[in-house]
Amino acid sequence: MQRFEGKTVAVTGGGGGIGGATCRRFASEGARVAVLDLNPDAARQVADAIRAAGGQAQAFRCDITDRASVDAAVAAVEESLGPIDVLVNNAGWDVFRPFTRTEPAQWDKLIAINLTGALHMHHAVLPGMAARKAGRIVNIASDAARVGSSGEAVYAACKGGLVAFSKTIAREHARHGITVNVVCPGPTDTALFADYKEGAGNPEKLMEAFTRAIPLGRIGQPDDLPGAIAFFASDDAGFITGQVLSVSGGLTMNG
Repeated sequence: MQRFEGKTVAVTGGGGGIGGATCRRFASEGARVAVLDLNPDAARQVADAIRAAGGQAQAFRCDITDRASVDAAVAAVEESLGPIDVLVNNAGWDVFRPFTRTEPAQWDKLIAINLTGALHMHHAVLPGMAARKAGRIVNIASDAARVGSSGEAVYAACKGGLVAFSKTIAREHARHGITVNVVCPGPTDTALFADYKEGAGNPEKLMEAFTRAIPLGRIGQPDDLPGAIAFFASDDAGFITGQVLSVSGGLTMNG
């Protein structure tokens, strides 16, 4: 029996790099995967690829900044695939520039996507998990939350808030059999990282600097993340909650 056979797994930002890789990993281990994304075409591409490979997946449009959209998406997932057993909050967005060159409108968008969006998802999914006395939540933060990152002040603040929120929810819902853990990617070769490189002004030099700084000698790839995410969602991690794991090639090492 595969680890997630019979389980429904919902992944926000499922049409992107890390999100898509995560959806494919859960599907390969038997899950019914709900691919949630603001971009319905991207979500459908991931779901179609999973089904073509013999897995189970369905795409759902979801704007995590809009509570009505979240509620509608969660209801549609549960009607189509069953109650959500695993929630992966992966959707994110960033703008790369020094804090004093940012504007309040950008802060609002960063907070809405990177923090409030995850709050919406938790608030929509937790009551059902609590009633069933079972559930796994894996939140995707960032090593920017743990050590800071130049040009990402508000993003880092949001991800730091997500880490603190996750620990609190882990305490509040432990009695319901729900675990909440956090995976923090380091520099990973996604569309978001491509924007970061362009914002730095000298992408090639930045890549060289990151590669030298990472002990394992390369930038992360989307497929480097799903193993850690799936572990936290699995029965193997049933006695682990409120924890934070960096997946960064050793760039950050936190005790």
